[in-house]
Amino acid sequence: MESPLVSVIIPTFNSEKFISDAIFSVQNQSYLNWEIILVDDCSTDATLSIVSEMALNDKRIKYSKLSKNSGTGVARNSALAEAKGKYIAFLDADDLWKANKLELQLNFMKTNKLPFTFSFYDCIDEEGKPLNKRVEAPINLSYRQLFFCNYIGNLTAIYDVNCFGKIPISSIRKRQDWMLWLTVLKKIKVAHPVTESLAYYRVRDNSISTSKFDLIKYNFAVYRKYHGFSFLFAVACMKLFLFTQLLIKPWYIKTIKPSI
Repeated sequence: MESPLVSVIIPTFNSEKFISDAIFSVQNQSYLNWEIILVDDCSTDATLSIVSEMALNDKRIKYSKLSKNSGTGVARNSALAEAKGKYIAFLDADDLWKANKLELQLNFMKTNKLPFTFSFYDCIDEEGKPLNKRVEAPINLSYRQLFFCNYIGNLTAIYDVNCFGKIPISSIRKRQDWMLWLTVLKKIKVAHPVTESLAYYRVRDNSISTSKFDLIKYNFAVYRKYHGFSFLFAVACMKLFLFTQLLIKPWYIKTIKPSI
């Protein structure tokens, strides 16, 4: 059976507490033909020393460091330039994959002839303990739905380079993943998730993504800069975004029994 190479893009910044577990979750995959392309955004902790030691024992791990702190988008683009896989997958340094993630998702893509997929995911706290929460998504996710709410967990997405090429990632500090999925959905119109949880998303108390105010700021920047909308039209879009985020997306967040 054909096993195409999967390039796993991991940006890092001061991730010494989590990076080894993230890498282990890739090494533990039932699907074996992968490479990790890790780019460090000028960490000041032990992140790179941990990665370099792991790379000595696994040649599938490749890593480099940016010359200056430039943000996640720049780090991902640097990794993307080095990727050799037919498939591009994403994992953040503090998140984890379940052991059958790549196998199940690639089989789903092959069976259904899909160039892009994502999946549901579970939430864990900073110490890796389950929060008993699963984030799901619409089964037939349209561009319009994605336009007003990002249902796609970055840690779950995979796309086929043969269909899209290597898609450049915005250098905006946050929400560049949302812009990436919007670019994908512009081409394929509808995306379909694997309807089970294949990863663990770590909810961190000090992350920018936990700040609702910052999310509003960066979402507004997407409407203004990525879409090029006028100020007033971007404000109107933000109203619909907030309506979806507060009243519709919660229907896709399920309470589950502990699984880790």
